[in-house]
Amino acid sequence: MSETLQLVCPHCNAVNRAEAHRLPEGPVCGKCKQPMFTGAPLELTGENFETQTGSSDLPVLVDFWAPWCGPCRMMTPVIAQAAQELQFKLRVAKLDTDAESALASRFGIRSIPTLAVFDHGREIARQSGAVNYAGLVGWLQSTLPDFDQ
Repeated sequence: MSETLQLVCPHCNAVNRAEAHRLPEGPVCGKCKQPMFTGAPLELTGENFETQTGSSDLPVLVDFWAPWCGPCRMMTPVIAQAAQELQFKLRVAKLDTDAESALASRFGIRSIPTLAVFDHGREIARQSGAVNYAGLVGWLQSTLPDFDQ
């Protein structure tokens, strides 16, 4: 019997159910009919943050960043690669701390880039500073017990 997961649509924020072993087949949202996996980082806002981080059975990696930040821009290809290669293991998301200063303040973001992993709405790990892809995967493996590349 396959494990059923709750997933949040990256387009309309509807909560959907999908069988874990069928994720690579590309499930679509039952509400908006868009793909549940896009291979791109999800843009988080004050409107979708709670649903995206709290209602999904997949952990959510959040990149707290700002457009003017050089190290944040250096992380852009790393985050894009993670979104593409790890999309069936976790959601990869970005939160612009300038546009969403209330959320950045709520989570005590004092330096950027800061990476945080959320599991069912609860922050379980945090790391500040830019990392390469191998460093990111290593950190995720040490953070998430069931994570494998």
